[in-house]
Amino acid sequence: MSDIPEDLRYSESHEWVQLQPDGTVRVGITDYAQNALGDLVYVELPEIGATYAADSECALVESVKSASDLVCPISGEVVEINEALADTPELINSSPYDDGWIFTLKPEDEGEIDNLLDADAYRAFIEEG
Repeated sequence: MSDIPEDLRYSESHEWVQLQPDGTVRVGITDYAQNALGDLVYVELPEIGATYAADSECALVESVKSASDLVCPISGEVVEINEALADTPELINSSPYDDGWIFTLKPEDEGEIDNLLDADAYRAFIEEG
């Protein structure tokens, strides 16, 4: 069973979001997604200052098996990227919710977070899949 932290929100495209104390939102891919992708070998990070609409492609992860676009789970502006992933993309495999976060957004509308799945709903979603 995949690790699904209770304090995060999830998209059906397997990204997670975590509201930070400063009002920004940290984004990554779920344990379920990194398991499905396999060993990651490359991450194309979004640019700081770029703005994305919810559900638009914003980054790319490549594994030994395939490449997969990341979809921005909510609208906002990228204010921070995890530069460690440039040299060690496998951090996403070993620590998808901590060291393997991908970027941080300044949300356009914090209320969009409420449209995402909570842990129980995400768990049910992947069990159905």
